[in-house]
Amino acid sequence: MPRHITFSLYTLALMLALATVLASGFGALRLPVNLLWREGDDALRQIWLTIRLPRVLLALVVGGSLALAGCVMQVLFRNPLADPGLLGISSGAAFAVALWVVLPFTLSPLLMLYAPMLAAFVGALMATMVIFLLSRQHHGSLSRLLLVGIAINALCGAAVGVLSWLSNDAQLRQLSLWGMGSLGQAQWSTLLAVTSLMLPTVLIIWRLAATLNLLQLGEEEAHYLGVDVRTVQRILLVCSALLVAAAVAISGVIGFIGLVVPHVVRMGLSADHRAVIPGSVLAGAFLLLVADTLARTLVAPAEMPVGLLTSMLGAPWFLWLIFRQGGQHD
Repeated sequence: MPRHITFSLYTLALMLALATVLASGFGALRLPVNLLWREGDDALRQIWLTIRLPRVLLALVVGGSLALAGCVMQVLFRNPLADPGLLGISSGAAFAVALWVVLPFTLSPLLMLYAPMLAAFVGALMATMVIFLLSRQHHGSLSRLLLVGIAINALCGAAVGVLSWLSNDAQLRQLSLWGMGSLGQAQWSTLLAVTSLMLPTVLIIWRLAATLNLLQLGEEEAHYLGVDVRTVQRILLVCSALLVAAAVAISGVIGFIGLVVPHVVRMGLSADHRAVIPGSVLAGAFLLLVADTLARTLVAPAEMPVGLLTSMLGAPWFLWLIFRQGGQHD
Protein backbone atom coordinates (compact mmCIF):
# COMPACT_ATOMS: atom_id res chain seq x y z
CA MET A 1 0.00 0.00 0.00
CA PRO A 2 1.15 3.61 -0.54
CA ARG A 3 2.86 5.23 2.42
CA HIS A 4 0.19 7.88 2.94
CA ILE A 5 -2.49 5.18 3.33
CA THR A 6 -0.36 3.23 5.80
CA PHE A 7 0.30 6.45 7.72
CA SER A 8 -3.45 7.22 7.78
CA LEU A 9 -4.25 3.77 9.17
CA TYR A 10 -1.62 4.10 11.91
CA THR A 11 -2.98 7.56 12.74
CA LEU A 12 -6.51 6.19 12.97
CA ALA A 13 -5.31 3.37 15.23
CA LEU A 14 -3.54 5.89 17.47
CA MET A 15 -6.68 8.06 17.63
CA LEU A 16 -8.71 4.99 18.54
CA ALA A 17 -6.31 4.05 21.34
CA LEU A 18 -6.43 7.58 22.74
CA ALA A 19 -10.24 7.69 22.48
CA THR A 20 -10.45 4.34 24.29
CA VAL A 21 -8.44 5.66 27.23
CA LEU A 22 -10.49 8.86 27.41
CA ALA A 23 -13.86 7.10 27.00
CA SER A 24 -13.09 4.73 29.87
CA GLY A 25 -13.12 7.71 32.21
CA PHE A 26 -16.38 9.31 31.09
CA GLY A 27 -19.88 8.43 32.26
CA ALA A 28 -22.35 9.15 35.03
CA LEU A 29 -19.41 8.49 37.37
CA ARG A 30 -16.05 9.96 36.31
CA LEU A 31 -13.34 7.32 36.61
CA PRO A 32 -9.89 8.67 35.68
CA VAL A 33 -7.40 6.07 34.53
CA ASN A 34 -4.88 7.02 37.22
CA LEU A 35 -7.12 5.39 39.84
CA LEU A 36 -5.65 2.06 38.69
CA TRP A 37 -2.44 2.78 40.58
CA ARG A 38 -3.83 5.17 43.17
CA GLU A 39 -4.15 3.77 46.70
CA GLY A 40 -7.45 3.74 48.57
CA ASP A 41 -9.71 3.57 45.50
CA ASP A 42 -10.42 -0.16 45.41
CA ALA A 43 -14.19 0.28 44.94
CA LEU A 44 -13.78 2.69 42.00
CA ARG A 45 -11.07 0.48 40.53
CA GLN A 46 -13.43 -2.48 40.65
CA ILE A 47 -16.18 -0.48 38.89
CA TRP A 48 -13.72 0.55 36.18
CA LEU A 49 -12.49 -3.01 35.62
CA THR A 50 -15.81 -4.85 35.75
CA ILE A 51 -18.27 -2.33 34.25
CA ARG A 52 -16.63 0.54 32.38
CA LEU A 53 -13.74 -1.23 30.61
CA PRO A 54 -15.82 -4.17 29.24
CA ARG A 55 -18.34 -1.69 27.84
CA VAL A 56 -15.70 0.42 26.13
CA LEU A 57 -14.06 -2.65 24.59
CA LEU A 58 -17.44 -4.04 23.53
CA ALA A 59 -18.14 -0.77 21.69
CA LEU A 60 -14.90 -1.28 19.75
CA VAL A 61 -15.73 -4.86 18.82
CA VAL A 62 -19.38 -4.22 17.86
CA GLY A 63 -18.57 -1.05 15.92
CA GLY A 64 -15.79 -2.78 13.99
CA SER A 65 -18.01 -5.78 13.24
CA LEU A 66 -20.91 -3.70 11.91
CA ALA A 67 -18.64 -1.52 9.77
CA LEU A 68 -16.87 -4.52 8.27
CA ALA A 69 -20.20 -6.26 7.60
CA GLY A 70 -21.37 -3.18 5.70
CA CYS A 71 -18.11 -3.09 3.74
CA VAL A 72 -18.51 -6.74 2.70
CA MET A 73 -22.17 -6.33 1.75
CA GLN A 74 -21.47 -3.33 -0.45
CA VAL A 75 -19.04 -5.46 -2.43
CA LEU A 76 -21.25 -8.55 -2.36
CA PHE A 77 -24.30 -6.69 -3.68
CA ARG A 78 -22.16 -4.23 -5.67
CA ASN A 79 -24.31 -1.46 -4.25
CA PRO A 80 -23.16 1.52 -2.14
CA LEU A 81 -26.43 1.50 -0.17
CA ALA A 82 -26.08 -2.07 1.07
CA ASP A 83 -26.20 -2.04 4.87
CA PRO A 84 -27.21 -4.66 7.47
CA GLY A 85 -29.97 -2.42 8.85
CA LEU A 86 -31.40 -1.06 5.61
CA LEU A 87 -31.54 -4.45 3.88
CA GLY A 88 -33.29 -6.15 6.79
CA ILE A 89 -30.38 -8.38 7.81
CA SER A 90 -30.22 -6.86 11.29
CA SER A 91 -33.99 -7.29 11.52
CA GLY A 92 -33.67 -10.97 10.63
CA ALA A 93 -31.11 -11.40 13.38
CA ALA A 94 -33.30 -9.39 15.77
CA PHE A 95 -36.31 -11.59 15.11
CA ALA A 96 -34.30 -14.75 15.80
CA VAL A 97 -32.94 -13.31 19.07
CA ALA A 98 -36.41 -12.13 20.12
CA LEU A 99 -37.65 -15.65 19.49
CA TRP A 100 -34.88 -16.92 21.74
CA VAL A 101 -35.72 -14.40 24.48
CA VAL A 102 -39.45 -15.13 24.57
CA LEU A 103 -39.51 -18.90 24.12
CA PRO A 104 -38.38 -20.95 27.14
CA PHE A 105 -35.07 -22.68 26.42
CA THR A 106 -32.74 -24.24 28.96
CA LEU A 107 -29.13 -25.07 28.07
CA SER A 108 -25.76 -25.32 29.77
CA PRO A 109 -24.11 -22.01 30.82
CA LEU A 110 -21.60 -22.10 27.92
CA LEU A 111 -24.31 -22.80 25.34
CA MET A 112 -26.53 -20.15 26.90
CA LEU A 113 -23.74 -17.63 26.28
CA TYR A 114 -23.48 -18.44 22.57
CA ALA A 115 -27.11 -19.40 21.89
CA PRO A 116 -28.36 -15.83 21.18
CA MET A 117 -25.52 -15.39 18.68
CA LEU A 118 -26.34 -18.71 17.02
CA ALA A 119 -30.00 -17.71 16.76
CA ALA A 120 -29.02 -14.30 15.37
CA PHE A 121 -26.67 -15.96 12.88
CA VAL A 122 -29.46 -18.18 11.53
CA GLY A 123 -31.81 -15.20 11.20
CA ALA A 124 -29.17 -12.95 9.60
CA LEU A 125 -28.02 -15.66 7.20
CA MET A 126 -31.55 -16.44 6.02
CA ALA A 127 -32.27 -12.76 5.41
CA THR A 128 -28.95 -12.31 3.60
CA MET A 129 -29.57 -15.31 1.33
CA VAL A 130 -33.05 -14.09 0.40
CA ILE A 131 -31.80 -10.61 -0.44
CA PHE A 132 -28.78 -11.92 -2.33
CA LEU A 133 -30.87 -14.27 -4.48
CA LEU A 134 -33.41 -11.57 -5.27
CA SER A 135 -30.72 -9.04 -6.12
CA ARG A 136 -29.10 -11.51 -8.53
CA GLN A 137 -32.39 -12.14 -10.30
CA HIS A 138 -32.92 -8.44 -10.95
CA HIS A 139 -29.32 -7.39 -11.65
CA GLY A 140 -28.85 -5.57 -8.35
CA SER A 141 -31.47 -2.91 -9.04
CA LEU A 142 -31.15 -0.22 -6.38
CA SER A 143 -34.87 0.43 -6.07
CA ARG A 144 -35.73 -3.27 -5.87
CA LEU A 145 -32.98 -3.91 -3.34
CA LEU A 146 -34.31 -1.18 -1.07
CA LEU A 147 -37.89 -2.41 -1.49
CA VAL A 148 -36.84 -5.92 -0.51
CA GLY A 149 -35.08 -4.48 2.54
CA ILE A 150 -38.19 -2.51 3.49
CA ALA A 151 -40.34 -5.63 3.15
CA ILE A 152 -38.01 -7.77 5.28
CA ASN A 153 -37.76 -5.05 7.91
CA ALA A 154 -41.56 -4.80 8.01
CA LEU A 155 -42.06 -8.58 8.28
CA CYS A 156 -39.44 -9.04 10.97
CA GLY A 157 -40.68 -5.96 12.82
CA ALA A 158 -44.20 -7.35 12.83
CA ALA A 159 -42.94 -10.73 14.05
CA VAL A 160 -40.97 -9.06 16.88
CA GLY A 161 -44.13 -7.09 17.74
CA VAL A 162 -46.10 -10.32 18.07
CA LEU A 163 -43.39 -11.79 20.30
CA SER A 164 -43.40 -8.61 22.41
CA TRP A 165 -47.16 -8.95 22.81
CA LEU A 166 -46.70 -12.55 23.98
CA SER A 167 -43.83 -11.73 26.36
CA ASN A 168 -44.00 -10.99 30.07
CA ASP A 169 -43.03 -7.62 31.58
CA ALA A 170 -39.34 -8.44 32.04
CA GLN A 171 -39.03 -9.83 28.50
CA LEU A 172 -40.92 -6.84 27.07
CA ARG A 173 -38.55 -4.36 28.68
CA GLN A 174 -35.56 -6.36 27.49
CA LEU A 175 -36.87 -6.45 23.92
CA SER A 176 -37.73 -2.73 23.94
CA LEU A 177 -34.32 -1.56 25.15
CA TRP A 178 -32.51 -4.11 23.03
CA GLY A 179 -34.44 -3.00 19.91
CA MET A 180 -33.08 0.56 20.29
CA GLY A 181 -29.49 -0.62 20.64
CA SER A 182 -27.52 -0.51 23.86
CA LEU A 183 -24.18 -1.67 25.24
CA GLY A 184 -25.38 -1.49 28.83
CA GLN A 185 -25.26 -5.26 29.32
CA ALA A 186 -21.52 -5.46 28.65
CA GLN A 187 -19.64 -8.07 30.67
CA TRP A 188 -16.31 -9.79 30.24
CA SER A 189 -18.09 -13.03 29.30
CA THR A 190 -20.16 -11.41 26.52
CA LEU A 191 -17.12 -9.48 25.29
CA LEU A 192 -15.14 -12.70 25.07
CA ALA A 193 -17.95 -14.44 23.21
CA VAL A 194 -18.28 -11.67 20.60
CA THR A 195 -14.53 -11.32 20.16
CA SER A 196 -14.09 -15.07 19.69
CA LEU A 197 -16.47 -14.87 16.72
CA MET A 198 -15.30 -11.54 15.29
CA LEU A 199 -11.52 -12.05 15.13
CA PRO A 200 -11.49 -15.23 12.99
CA THR A 201 -14.12 -13.68 10.70
CA VAL A 202 -12.05 -10.51 10.24
CA LEU A 203 -8.97 -12.59 9.41
CA ILE A 204 -10.90 -14.57 6.78
CA ILE A 205 -12.20 -11.39 5.14
CA TRP A 206 -8.73 -9.81 5.31
CA ARG A 207 -7.28 -12.79 3.40
CA LEU A 208 -9.89 -12.12 0.69
CA ALA A 209 -9.00 -8.42 0.32
CA ALA A 210 -7.46 -8.84 -3.14
CA THR A 211 -10.42 -10.97 -4.22
CA LEU A 212 -12.84 -8.26 -3.07
CA ASN A 213 -11.02 -5.82 -5.35
CA LEU A 214 -11.63 -8.15 -8.29
CA LEU A 215 -15.30 -8.69 -7.38
CA GLN A 216 -15.85 -4.95 -7.66
CA LEU A 217 -15.16 -5.30 -11.38
CA GLY A 218 -18.13 -7.69 -11.76
CA GLU A 219 -18.69 -11.43 -11.46
CA GLU A 220 -17.78 -12.26 -15.05
CA GLU A 221 -14.57 -10.22 -14.99
CA ALA A 222 -13.57 -11.74 -11.64
CA HIS A 223 -14.23 -15.24 -13.01
CA TYR A 224 -11.96 -14.62 -16.00
CA LEU A 225 -9.26 -13.38 -13.62
CA GLY A 226 -9.30 -16.71 -11.78
CA VAL A 227 -11.73 -16.08 -8.91
CA ASP A 228 -14.05 -18.88 -7.83
CA VAL A 229 -16.94 -16.43 -7.59
CA ARG A 230 -19.58 -18.75 -6.12
CA THR A 231 -17.32 -20.03 -3.35
CA VAL A 232 -16.15 -16.54 -2.43
CA GLN A 233 -19.73 -15.26 -2.38
CA ARG A 234 -20.78 -18.05 -0.02
CA ILE A 235 -17.87 -17.30 2.30
CA LEU A 236 -18.72 -13.59 2.29
CA LEU A 237 -22.39 -14.34 2.99
CA VAL A 238 -21.52 -16.45 6.03
CA CYS A 239 -18.91 -13.98 7.30
CA SER A 240 -21.15 -10.93 6.99
CA ALA A 241 -24.06 -12.77 8.64
CA LEU A 242 -21.78 -13.89 11.47
CA LEU A 243 -20.53 -10.34 12.10
CA VAL A 244 -24.07 -8.95 12.17
CA ALA A 245 -25.28 -11.80 14.36
CA ALA A 246 -22.57 -11.34 16.98
CA ALA A 247 -23.22 -7.60 17.15
CA VAL A 248 -27.03 -7.77 17.21
CA ALA A 249 -27.18 -10.60 19.76
CA ILE A 250 -25.21 -8.57 22.31
CA SER A 251 -26.01 -4.92 21.59
CA GLY A 252 -29.35 -5.01 19.79
CA VAL A 253 -30.06 -3.15 16.57
CA ILE A 254 -27.55 -0.33 15.98
CA GLY A 255 -28.13 1.17 12.57
CA PHE A 256 -26.12 2.99 9.90
CA ILE A 257 -22.61 2.08 11.12
CA GLY A 258 -22.25 -0.31 8.20
CA LEU A 259 -23.53 2.31 5.74
CA VAL A 260 -21.58 5.40 6.82
CA VAL A 261 -18.17 4.03 7.76
CA PRO A 262 -17.14 2.15 4.56
CA HIS A 263 -18.12 5.19 2.46
CA VAL A 264 -16.05 7.56 4.59
CA VAL A 265 -13.07 5.19 4.47
CA ARG A 266 -13.27 4.79 0.68
CA MET A 267 -13.51 8.53 0.18
CA GLY A 268 -10.74 9.33 2.67
CA LEU A 269 -8.29 6.50 2.01
CA SER A 270 -8.70 4.32 -1.04
CA ALA A 271 -10.99 1.87 -2.82
CA ASP A 272 -8.36 -0.84 -2.29
CA HIS A 273 -9.80 -3.30 0.23
CA ARG A 274 -6.37 -3.87 1.72
CA ALA A 275 -6.95 -0.39 3.14
CA VAL A 276 -10.76 -0.39 3.32
CA ILE A 277 -11.00 -3.49 5.54
CA PRO A 278 -8.71 -2.34 8.39
CA GLY A 279 -9.89 1.24 7.92
CA SER A 280 -13.54 0.21 8.28
CA VAL A 281 -12.84 -1.83 11.41
CA LEU A 282 -10.91 1.02 13.05
CA ALA A 283 -13.33 3.77 11.99
CA GLY A 284 -16.40 1.72 12.93
CA ALA A 285 -14.94 1.05 16.36
CA PHE A 286 -14.12 4.75 16.76
CA LEU A 287 -17.59 5.92 15.68
CA LEU A 288 -19.50 3.58 18.01
CA LEU A 289 -17.13 4.32 20.89
CA VAL A 290 -17.79 8.06 20.52
CA ALA A 291 -21.55 7.48 20.15
CA ASP A 292 -21.70 5.25 23.22
CA THR A 293 -19.66 7.72 25.26
CA LEU A 294 -22.10 10.47 24.31
CA ALA A 295 -25.03 8.16 25.16
CA ARG A 296 -23.56 7.67 28.64
CA THR A 297 -22.82 11.34 29.30
CA LEU A 298 -25.36 13.56 27.51
CA VAL A 299 -28.28 12.76 29.82
CA ALA A 300 -26.35 11.45 32.86
CA PRO A 301 -27.22 9.90 35.25
CA ALA A 302 -29.75 8.45 32.78
CA GLU A 303 -28.57 6.77 29.58
CA MET A 304 -29.66 7.22 25.97
CA PRO A 305 -29.84 4.15 23.68
CA VAL A 306 -26.80 4.35 21.43
CA GLY A 307 -28.83 3.15 18.44
CA LEU A 308 -30.76 6.43 18.51
CA LEU A 309 -27.56 8.45 18.20
CA THR A 310 -26.21 6.42 15.29
CA SER A 311 -29.56 6.77 13.52
CA MET A 312 -29.45 10.55 13.97
CA LEU A 313 -26.07 10.53 12.28
CA GLY A 314 -26.81 7.93 9.62
CA ALA A 315 -30.23 9.03 8.38
CA PRO A 316 -29.02 12.35 6.84
CA TRP A 317 -26.10 10.48 5.27
CA PHE A 318 -28.49 7.93 3.80
CA LEU A 319 -30.66 10.68 2.28
CA TRP A 320 -27.58 12.30 0.79
CA LEU A 321 -26.52 8.98 -0.77
CA ILE A 322 -29.98 8.44 -2.27
CA PHE A 323 -30.02 11.90 -3.87
CA ARG A 324 -26.46 11.40 -5.08
CA GLN A 325 -27.35 8.05 -6.66
CA GLY A 326 -30.46 9.57 -8.22
CA GLY A 327 -28.41 12.42 -9.67
CA GLN A 328 -25.93 9.99 -11.22
CA HIS A 329 -28.73 8.06 -12.94
CA ASP A 330 -30.51 11.16 -14.32
